[in-house]
Amino acid sequence: MSTVAETPARTYEVKTHGCQMNVHDSERLSGLLEDAGYVRAAADEQADVVVFNTCAVRENADNKLYGNLGHLAPVKAARPGMQIAVGGCLAQKDRDTITQRAPWVDVVFGTHNIGSLPVLLERARVAEEAQVEILESLSVFPSTLPTKRESAYAAWVSISVGCNNTCTFCIVPALRGKEKDRRPGEVLAEVEALVAEGVTEITLLGQNVNAYGVEFGDRQAFSNLLRACGSIEGLERVRFTSPHPAEFTDDVIEAMAETPNVMPSLHMPLQSGSDKVLRDMRRSYRQSKYLGIIERVRAAIPDAAITTDIIVGFPGETEEDFRATLDVVRAARFSAAFTFQYSKRPGTPAAVLEDQVPPDVVKDRYQRLVEVVEEVAWAESKAIVGRTVELMVAEGEGRKDVATKRLSGRARDNRLVHFAADFSAVPDDSVRPGDMVEVEITYAAPHHLVADGPIRSVRRTRAGDAWERRTSAPAAPASVGLGMPAVGVPAPLPPAPACG
Repeated sequence: MSTVAETPARTYEVKTHGCQMNVHDSERLSGLLEDAGYVRAAADEQADVVVFNTCAVRENADNKLYGNLGHLAPVKAARPGMQIAVGGCLAQKDRDTITQRAPWVDVVFGTHNIGSLPVLLERARVAEEAQVEILESLSVFPSTLPTKRESAYAAWVSISVGCNNTCTFCIVPALRGKEKDRRPGEVLAEVEALVAEGVTEITLLGQNVNAYGVEFGDRQAFSNLLRACGSIEGLERVRFTSPHPAEFTDDVIEAMAETPNVMPSLHMPLQSGSDKVLRDMRRSYRQSKYLGIIERVRAAIPDAAITTDIIVGFPGETEEDFRATLDVVRAARFSAAFTFQYSKRPGTPAAVLEDQVPPDVVKDRYQRLVEVVEEVAWAESKAIVGRTVELMVAEGEGRKDVATKRLSGRARDNRLVHFAADFSAVPDDSVRPGDMVEVEITYAAPHHLVADGPIRSVRRTRAGDAWERRTSAPAAPASVGLGMPAVGVPAPLPPAPACG
């Protein structure tokens, strides 16, 4: 009796650039590919299919993509059957040029049709020519797609996609489209399903997350959603990103303060402290409104850690404008800030504004901003030394943990803490990602905290159990019969954004 050797499953790798939306979209891409019979390539293995999920916010995004594609050209030439796909915001923007500049790319797909990837790969393989498919609007909310989540204990949950704002520096609305909101029942059903699987922390995602409800006319939909998350048994931590100051209302602050599992952390994009620059950016708030929000948040949630985004060198920015930004940084007492040098993006109104700031001036201001940001963040961190904090043990967040013999975790306010693996004061010496520990902060740095004393307490959690099940379970056999991935409409399953 003869036997036919089974063709091994094709392997894949997804390379992600950009915001939380892209990170979560990549979880969907992985879920789609595995649903179609692909298996993730090992870290030291060249994948049969390489997918780039791109960002278009920064100018160097193009250079990074084409540089990576250039490195893969000879690899693909030496590997018959290898495929390369490019998706995400840059693909949506440069749909007509990617295959011209990199003719070895097999598939180009946009932000509105990530669910088409397996079909497009198969079509390109059969037709032996590139497949480019870009939709102009969302046909299916991404949350219905299969999702391979990177974490067993924490999850992104998309509540909206797209943005109705018209910031002059931002190309995202042109690529992601107008805001589309999920119904609250759908969001809560997904959260409950995740909690049933062992997830204990969720982050609600939207390009303008606190504008949630605009599509169905409920101005308090976001605060109501936060409160509803508070009633889900087993959900210990709720976060959200990114809000917009223009729509950040007091009912959201009240919901944050009154809902115990909504964490005392807030990412509130500033972009500039100058009213003139904010006007030129079409940011519909001014410095006084922004600082008023920060003041009310701190009054309601005294221990809140507030982070932000800041752009330096926007066209027409003067030294006086820049100093106004420094003033806001000092007044707001940010625990961290993501700082950017203005990047001209073709297709945005700001790209054609006069008075572009000279690069050397932008660089000088950027360096001065970073110095002030770190000075303020360090002072805020030092105020925590001596406190006992609760951490959710994290996986892969401490790059030097092996060398320093420490573990890492996230505090309730989302600060990263590296802590000594000292179990001398607790009976259990086994902690897993997702478990909770209490430690005393002994040292502060601008970007992290350190706890080098003994662990005060350990609480093993359902999230830790979920992590243990995932990491100890044998890999499931690939559902491939003839070496050809299955194609078609995947069964509905769960969902990401943030470009405030």
